[in-house]
Amino acid sequence: MWMQTETIVWKGRCGPFELRVGPDTFRPSTISMLLADAMEIEDRSTVIDAGCGSGILSIVAAKLGAGTVLGVDAARGTVEIATANAAAQGVGDRIRFFEGDMFDALPESAMADVVIGDVSGIPDELARVSGWFPSGLAGGPTGAELPMRMLEAARRLLHRGGKLLLPTGSLQDETSIMDKARAIFGPIRMLTEKLIPLPSALAEQPAVIRLIKDRVIRLSERGSRRLWTAHVWEMRA
Repeated sequence: MWMQTETIVWKGRCGPFELRVGPDTFRPSTISMLLADAMEIEDRSTVIDAGCGSGILSIVAAKLGAGTVLGVDAARGTVEIATANAAAQGVGDRIRFFEGDMFDALPESAMADVVIGDVSGIPDELARVSGWFPSGLAGGPTGAELPMRMLEAARRLLHRGGKLLLPTGSLQDETSIMDKARAIFGPIRMLTEKLIPLPSALAEQPAVIRLIKDRVIRLSERGSRRLWTAHVWEMRA
């Protein structure tokens, strides 16, 4: 492999197993695990994985029975790293990876029964102070811009009756995302939600306090802890 990588362990669905990641690779998160747990993949279905990162959700989809998986991510080294991970898990023959923005790098004929959108995003300011996302891969000023752009593009890739699985959270302008999702897809269904503690040092950052004051993000309290809420939604074409 042409770039320096390191090994991490995926402990979510179908795991545990090792994954290789590069310096620009988005690493599986709590949201990735939540989305993996919510996935229902029919045998031999076609899946498109947006923001595939290390390829983990593509690998899980293949292990759950998908016949073809197309993963795409803008991060440098996506194709080499994710392809190696898929091969190591014995599903490389059913998965192809592409490096590019959103869905632009996919073949023009690409259509899917399921689109997985692990592009929940957080505001750029929060990404900067948290270090959770590689540079340039956050969600925009409110954290909603990237997933809202994905909603419009994903609808065109779905077969009739196909579904989009999209995570969102209260660490972004979730209301705007949901309003746009309903405008594009109609009724949507919440598959799961989870309360996740926000580190105290991060909750006290001036950027986070400002985002709360501006009602971009929302936190709840449980004792001395501040928590945010993650959701996974299903939308049908």
